[in-house]
Amino acid sequence: MLKGLLFIIWVFSPFWIIAQGCPQILSPVPGSNNVPVDVTISWQEVFGVPSYNISIGTTPGGNDIVDDVPLGTSTSYKPPLGLPEDTQIFVTITLFFFSNPSANITCPSISFRTEDITTPPNCTQLRLPENGDSDVNFRTNLRWNLAPGATSYLLRIGTTPNGSEILPETNVGNVLRFDPPNDLPVNSEIFVQITPLNENGQAVNCAVESFRTTVVAQSLDCTRLTFPVNGATNVPLTPLLQWEEVPGATGYRVTIGTTPGGDDLVREREFTSTSTFVIDFEPNALLFISIVPFNDFVEATDCGSESFSTAVGCGPFFDPSVGDFVSLFPELDFPESFVLCENSEPLTLSTNTVAESYRWASVTSRGTEIELLSETSEVQISEGGIYRLDVTDFVDSNGNNIPCTSSQTFTVNVAPGPTVNSVDVERIGDNLTLMVNVSGNGVYEYAINDINGPYQNSNVFTNVPRGNNIVYVRDTSLDGCTLPVDVSQDLVSEGFPKFFTPNGDGINDFWRFELPPNAEEVQFASISIFDKFGRLLFQMLQSSEGWNGTFNGRPLPSSDYWFRAIDTDNRVFQGHFTLKR
Repeated sequence: MLKGLLFIIWVFSPFWIIAQGCPQILSPVPGSNNVPVDVTISWQEVFGVPSYNISIGTTPGGNDIVDDVPLGTSTSYKPPLGLPEDTQIFVTITLFFFSNPSANITCPSISFRTEDITTPPNCTQLRLPENGDSDVNFRTNLRWNLAPGATSYLLRIGTTPNGSEILPETNVGNVLRFDPPNDLPVNSEIFVQITPLNENGQAVNCAVESFRTTVVAQSLDCTRLTFPVNGATNVPLTPLLQWEEVPGATGYRVTIGTTPGGDDLVREREFTSTSTFVIDFEPNALLFISIVPFNDFVEATDCGSESFSTAVGCGPFFDPSVGDFVSLFPELDFPESFVLCENSEPLTLSTNTVAESYRWASVTSRGTEIELLSETSEVQISEGGIYRLDVTDFVDSNGNNIPCTSSQTFTVNVAPGPTVNSVDVERIGDNLTLMVNVSGNGVYEYAINDINGPYQNSNVFTNVPRGNNIVYVRDTSLDGCTLPVDVSQDLVSEGFPKFFTPNGDGINDFWRFELPPNAEEVQFASISIFDKFGRLLFQMLQSSEGWNGTFNGRPLPSSDYWFRAIDTDNRVFQGHFTLKR
């Protein structure tokens, strides 16, 4: 949930609504009997709910056992003192929405009956401080684990294993902690015995545990948040957390979680100041934070946690005006795959989604961005691979410029297409005969001057008017490619080769213009060659020996390249050709 962490922590009808939102109780099964008194209550997650509150009582909707405890996103709860034996228990879950508490959904109570305890409880153990601890604050309180079935605890404290001079054996009630009435002696071994009991008797032979207090009689107070304050809502996603300074403290241990006592975001990170930035909290979340002051000798004890909720963000969240969960993410409906025809022009893709920003990028199979291709609603793709489209709207909530991004990863598969090696042009009277010479593994058909056809099986066109003509070659297989011959076919254009092979064998080693037979005389002022990115690679005169396929003395790879020639009448001839190695 915490996306970035710096060292400073770069951390309508009621029935309809209930049916829409309330979770199913998973354990214990509603209506069951003989349920253990230390049961953990769990339920299904409800999508879009930022927090659950739980109440437990002995009547429907009652809270005499647990009173509306916030749990964040946790979908389970174990009552800290257990449940009373042989009792009908009612559990009520509330779906809590920070941005609009009036939209909270209180679900119908479910009930079950606990087991009848007929034996004394087992012993328990110290939890804070633990048995064998040293340098314990002389003002510490004592905490211990729940003994299931216990209804109270006997506690004895002394400075010897059987001693009771600090506290004679006392029934402290059904609690799991005790604050000694006076400070404990410093630099002393403290012995503690805890004996659970119930109506059936008390635990037997419970061990005596001990810990040693600090040498110096020093203690520290707890601190509290000053921003955001405890219970704050709509907190920015990148806040500066601040808390009160504690006299004598040299540092503070900060823990942040999404459940009470949780540490899934930050675990006991130490700071010497009373503030820290947190980078990119998850929106619409209830967070719990505890801060423990410390110095070289002691740390503060019994410091509870505080909580706050972050800005709603993109959702989904419950909107009472529509009675349902809503999302502010842009709606993106985009295909998962496309076909790019080999030897064709780049594939132009676009999205109809209206958004504030767009981002097209090539990515790895794991989604890592390789190269940014476009930041508009349109992109041109010239290679097969994996790509991702991100569309983003921004939500300004309480000064938070929150990006709401929808993404679609898609693949571009290259389909083998025809290769037009040449178009032979023969002038017969005032018309031309064109023969399209194609190589490839497909079965091809041909059209001229209209991509929609009509298409013919023959590769020869007769009675073609002189001038600019475009030939289309189409693969007849499913999802086959249609390739327009990328140059206008007239007698002059035939002088620009469609490919060359600069391999030193003396054949087609240079790419240059040669005036075709029967073509009109033409003089070119310049002939320029470019790569697919538009970078100028070579310029030459019509009379030169041509281009040898190098750039700055280095051979260029096999690929398509583009030419642009301007004659003395300012006519422009342009197209592309293939360098083969």
